[in-house]
Amino acid sequence: MTPEEEGSRAGPPERVRIRVEEQSFWVEKTLLVESSEYFRALFRSGMKESTQEEITFQAVECAAFLQVKPLAKYLIHSINSDNCILLYQAAAIFGLLDLFHCAALYIRDSYAELEEYLDCLSADLLAYVEALGALLPSAFVAVGAHTPTFEFLEDLSRTICYLDEETNTWRTLSCLPLSASTFLAGMATMDNKIYIVGGVYGASKQVVESSFCYDADANAWSDESPSPHQLRYDVRLVGHEGYLYAIGGEYEKISLKSVERYDVASSTWTFVSDLPQPSAAAPCAQAMGQIFVCLWKPLDTTVIYEYETQRDAWLPITELKRHQSYGHCMVAHRDNLYVMRNGPSDDFLRCVIDCFNLTSRQWTALPGQFLNSKGALFTAVIRGDTIYTVNKMLTLLYSVEEETWRFKKERAGFPRSGSLQTFLLRLPRRDHDVAT
Repeated sequence: MTPEEEGSRAGPPERVRIRVEEQSFWVEKTLLVESSEYFRALFRSGMKESTQEEITFQAVECAAFLQVKPLAKYLIHSINSDNCILLYQAAAIFGLLDLFHCAALYIRDSYAELEEYLDCLSADLLAYVEALGALLPSAFVAVGAHTPTFEFLEDLSRTICYLDEETNTWRTLSCLPLSASTFLAGMATMDNKIYIVGGVYGASKQVVESSFCYDADANAWSDESPSPHQLRYDVRLVGHEGYLYAIGGEYEKISLKSVERYDVASSTWTFVSDLPQPSAAAPCAQAMGQIFVCLWKPLDTTVIYEYETQRDAWLPITELKRHQSYGHCMVAHRDNLYVMRNGPSDDFLRCVIDCFNLTSRQWTALPGQFLNSKGALFTAVIRGDTIYTVNKMLTLLYSVEEETWRFKKERAGFPRSGSLQTFLLRLPRRDHDVAT
């Protein structure tokens, strides 16, 4: 074939835009070819569709018929209170088992809010959701700052506790291993397990070199795991699709920009792309199946980066300029990232909230401001459409509504002083202990 003939047979572009109902996203063609026999045949067929820049499908039918795993994963990450029942029914029809189970768990977690709408489910689908009653809805779990101490000393800070919402009491779930530290440690949950990396002990901030894992299903701690290659504390730990990411942190009072990834299956750490700048305790959140990190720069500028796992790259997506005194954190709900910070100067006790929508790429300042000293929003986690925040005095629950957080309930405060880390865990029905 001559060069001219080769040029006349220019192939389709490297990427194609897939439109699924009202959403669209770019996908590498090589990934589609590897994942789907349909696309493999389409792109080799020579039909006009093989060279189009955009292809339109219906969502669940597309994921089932084309057997495209990325699209099925996209649907799982898109489950919310508006579509969970519809996706649950559609997944049952088309045999998408992972989506089916995840939608059922979402309904189970939000059963009280969704109960009046569940009469549209068939008897067998409703029975499956109710069979999940053997599991409690995801529980709000809190861990205080603990450093290793002598074995014979009873240290209440060495406990992991959960909020029993039926009795409005905090109960002990488990005790930390004697050599584990949660002070300046990275902690994350994944696959219903709590992972602890780093942490310090002693006046000189010696780093704990082992990592730890608590399995909520087995109610047991596993053997100590290896630490990252770079010892670090004040590190942010994120669990994502079978990997733990140790992001930034400090070592010997020097901020780090290195990032390491732990493969849970092989128990190995490897370095991935560095952060754009050194950062300790960088606020992180996961939304729509992606990892986002919030980095602060001088002149009151916050930049949010997305970690692109396929490209192993940190990509800037937006920045925000706001005056603040200290501290900020980030949580995600649907396709929204909420950045919370202390107000400036004399307003430092107030928690100011800004929302960035990943779809519209627009910032919105929430109309309400919540006192950090009361609401403790820097420990926020979200279950369904409910936000949990806690301090020693009380636990506050908010409902996420359009561009606002509405106060919902008040529960008992966590009975410990000091900083907290909070999570959600799905606990089997059993008595862990008496109330804390």
